[in-house]
Amino acid sequence: MCLWLYLTIFGCLSVSAPAPAVEQGRSCVFLTSTRNSKQMEAGRVNGTIQYCAHTNCCAGFFKLIRGQPVAELQGCNPVVGDCPDNACFTSTTNYNYITCVCNSNLCNGNITWNPEEKQPQLKHSSYFVDMVSATVVVIGMLLCTLVVAVKCRHRFRGYEEKQHLSLPEIVGRGHSASVWQGSYQGNTVAVKVFPSWCRREFTAEREVYGLPHLVNSGIAHFLGAGRKSDSGECVVVLELASCGSLSSFLSRNTSDWTTTLNLALSLSEGLAYLHSDFYRHGVHKPAVAHRDLSSNNVLVREDGTCALCDFGCSTILRSCSGPQSWQRYMGNIQGRVQVGTLCYMAPELLDGCVNLTSGWCLIQGDVYALGMLLWEMLMRCSDLFTGCLVSDHRLPYEEELGASPSLEQLIIHVSERRERPSVPKHWEKGLHDVLLDCWDHDSDARLTAQCARDRLVSLPPCCSI
Repeated sequence: MCLWLYLTIFGCLSVSAPAPAVEQGRSCVFLTSTRNSKQMEAGRVNGTIQYCAHTNCCAGFFKLIRGQPVAELQGCNPVVGDCPDNACFTSTTNYNYITCVCNSNLCNGNITWNPEEKQPQLKHSSYFVDMVSATVVVIGMLLCTLVVAVKCRHRFRGYEEKQHLSLPEIVGRGHSASVWQGSYQGNTVAVKVFPSWCRREFTAEREVYGLPHLVNSGIAHFLGAGRKSDSGECVVVLELASCGSLSSFLSRNTSDWTTTLNLALSLSEGLAYLHSDFYRHGVHKPAVAHRDLSSNNVLVREDGTCALCDFGCSTILRSCSGPQSWQRYMGNIQGRVQVGTLCYMAPELLDGCVNLTSGWCLIQGDVYALGMLLWEMLMRCSDLFTGCLVSDHRLPYEEELGASPSLEQLIIHVSERRERPSVPKHWEKGLHDVLLDCWDHDSDARLTAQCARDRLVSLPPCCSI
């Protein structure tokens, strides 16, 4: 209700004639749970950044959850006015919500909040006047909400109707969504359509893509999200990777060493960035554990680079203190230890022996899956099999356990017997070491994604086995 109120007030106040465009547009962190027209008119949006068209002010709207501010709406301030502070600061709380405006790039990413100091007791007459004034303001705001809500009901009916999104061709299906090749504003895009019963996966994916600074060549480029009005299905719009998933690419193609190394480097760089935890321009980008890395959840672009996608099982590690104190929203993991594609799951995840008080186990579970993906790529590299045929594309453990091994089979094979996919003995030692150190049985002994990337960089640019 309060979020609607805030959106409505912005809508009511910004119907006046817009000011002239700002020459050097302010860039603001962008986050919105709806395709609010006034917010979108405030400036061009590129992923999680909005470039202001009519103002130099960024705005933030935060809900207090257990005393901590959590962003619900961020972007350029739709109301043209002054914003003297260069940081997002406030001391005023209204109905568990706090707001701020500020005048520096990306300043609305995080809010500096000091609870309002206790006000001195007012005289009776002044108190009465203030209460009457406040009552009038609240009633007026509620009336504004009602009027605008009725007027806007049709305007917010559906994402693809408003944005002219068409879905002419289906290109794939997953366990929680179907993927379509669509058309959006004249461009060809990929559209993930989530049925109504997969709302949790849609919400998780949208939350990850909405994180500040989640812009990297190793991560699929996010274009928007919304809901279809006719069916209630949710959609996520992404760049279209012309070569499809890594699984389909490897099934159709063998690669030379240069192409394989390019795939491996871009994959490890994307995962390292996803796992990174940093502040930039005063805005926090938390670490994210993917939790379902597989060759179906990695895209291949036309230039031969990989991009991570499918964040429906992902967990955002909310602490800003680094790996030693990463914390998660416990509701996002309790009862969901064994999440992901079985043949890519680390032994500690297969048998459920994980430490739920730390996110490190989830991060290192991703590194184990990275080792499986690297093995999958390398087994399709023609330069690594000179003089003999390259085998058909296989998933990890497919040769030993078949195409669809059960959880029980994998626990025995991977966790108890500590078996791993077969690696040809003639491969160069550096390749062996990268794989062995990614899928080590001890999660603490595994490489980080960044270390795996650095190891791959150190490999020779030309294959020498």
